[in-house]
Amino acid sequence: MMLKKKFLMLVALLFTVLALVACGGDDEASDGGATDSNDASSGDEVVIDFMHLWPEGSSKQHNMIVQTIVDEFEAENAGVTVEMEILGNEQYKEKLSVLGSSNDLPDVGMTWGGGFLDPYVSGNMFADLTDIISDSFVPGTTEAYAVDGATYGLPLELNITPVYYNKAIFEEHGVDVPTTLEEMKTAISTLSDAGVTPITLGNRDAWTGSMWYMYLADRIGGPTVITDAINGDISFTDEALVQAAEEIQNLVDMDAFINGTNGLGNDEAKGYFINEQAAMYLMATWDLPEWTTNEDNPQAFRDSIGYFKFPTVEGGAGDINSYVGGPGVGLFVAENSDVKDEAKAFVEYFVERWGEMSVQNAGVIPATAVDTAELDLPQMYIDILNDLNEASNLTLYADVQMSAAAADVHLNMIQALFMGEVTPEEFAENHEEALRAE
Repeated sequence: MMLKKKFLMLVALLFTVLALVACGGDDEASDGGATDSNDASSGDEVVIDFMHLWPEGSSKQHNMIVQTIVDEFEAENAGVTVEMEILGNEQYKEKLSVLGSSNDLPDVGMTWGGGFLDPYVSGNMFADLTDIISDSFVPGTTEAYAVDGATYGLPLELNITPVYYNKAIFEEHGVDVPTTLEEMKTAISTLSDAGVTPITLGNRDAWTGSMWYMYLADRIGGPTVITDAINGDISFTDEALVQAAEEIQNLVDMDAFINGTNGLGNDEAKGYFINEQAAMYLMATWDLPEWTTNEDNPQAFRDSIGYFKFPTVEGGAGDINSYVGGPGVGLFVAENSDVKDEAKAFVEYFVERWGEMSVQNAGVIPATAVDTAELDLPQMYIDILNDLNEASNLTLYADVQMSAAAADVHLNMIQALFMGEVTPEEFAENHEEALRAE
């Protein structure tokens, strides 16, 4: 009896399968041929989740370019939709960390090179993108995203960090562009005595203050001193690194920086410069659009903005053509993405179009080589490119070089240094302890 029931069930199943095949045959006949299961007409929709850090309010040009690239990619790839989540810089980093802790990253997102990559790579969360690296990348850019010979991010930007200044304010108060630290201190004193805020700095985010410290370390100890200390080749208690911390506190004591700097975010601090309430602002060249192409800023203001290289220190081992900078933000693909192939295709497309569009439309320096001969570029952009060609060194941002744990100590110590809560020696010792703990 049991065998008979099983036989009847098999017969019923066979008829069901045959009926489904017949229906499929009818569909193929009506469509004039077989349907490719990967074709959008099959009804299969692909959604790529893309999280980036360029909100329309604070990064208008970047945001517009991203939207254009996404629209073009969707138009060229029927059945593929790119859904975006957009956060500000600090909120983005916080959310990426939270998502990473549960290995629930978006299909495509933004990352930084150096030590920032390490936990995501060691946790097998970022996909290997070595196979989509093109020859168009500027030499030295993709290496910042490489771990053990594999590349886990494709950079979008290449940045150096000058000091922007308001030429009108300098002229009004008879201030010359400084080339040495002593000349900068003279400029600071002149401006401060006149009731003008010399330098705006949003050190709540701390990586901003870190760049001031890095430059002083470079100018005093030479171009490799920070990287050597991070790598353990020298101690972070090296005399040059302690002296750089002392100089930060000297600048704070002479009221070089805006009041309440540790309570200001970077965007807030930049606002004081844009509103001509501060004379100087040190920031990477990702801000070039603000001074060149952003029509939200009056033309008269944009015309009044110049820049200079971070001054040298008398008797120091660094030179004026050594920069804090390196490859900026890049794109990653999540290793566990359900649409990894499509996500990699999007990243490959994005990098190419970003390189073509960002130069002309946003005045940023892309990580891919661009022929500028036919482009109508702002003079400041051309000058920066020339400076980059003459650069003697490019030191990657300290917090990016470090592991996440050491970077937290570094950024906390930068804030404490600016607030006078630690001595220069304690600042250095805390770094050494955190770095060697690894």
